[in-house]
Amino acid sequence: MPVTVNKDLCIGCGACTGACPVSALSLDGDGKSQCDENTCIDCGTCIGTCPVSAISQ
Repeated sequence: MPVTVNKDLCIGCGACTGACPVSALSLDGDGKSQCDENTCIDCGTCIGTCPVSAISQ
């Protein structure tokens, strides 16, 4: 199951986008993280990288 980003918690720091090994995460037009569900490999790397715990599985 791809990760879910809580847009209310996301601060748009981009830490997760750099950590994702398949570039499934990007910042949307509002500067918040978003996940491409078709690209996500469910590795969980981004979860540990997010400083505000805005990402979950």
